[in-house]
Amino acid sequence: MQHKDLSGGRWRRLSLVEQMANIGSEVERAIQWKAKNNIPYASQANVRALELFDLTLADSRHGAGRREIARARELWLDYFIGDNQYHQQASEWQRYFYFFAFAARNRCETA
Repeated sequence: MQHKDLSGGRWRRLSLVEQMANIGSEVERAIQWKAKNNIPYASQANVRALELFDLTLADSRHGAGRREIARARELWLDYFIGDNQYHQQASEWQRYFYFFAFAARNRCETA
């Protein structure tokens, strides 16, 4: 486990938006390292992203929202290590997670 401090309960103190923004950071790292053909670093970022997806799915506060989280995880795996059967592009993943990062940042600035 890469995020030992988060799995200990700190992750559950974050809002869903903050959790998704953190997943997006790891997804972005994986995309960038893969683009640079640094497969070991890309794989490590992917493992961290999956770990955060799993911690988010385990968070009982999200109820019906788990379905979208699980679907995003499935699509991410298809894009990053699968056959990309849905013909996704890096820019789509970056756009998807950008809005979570934007919302999380604005939330922190107003809090």
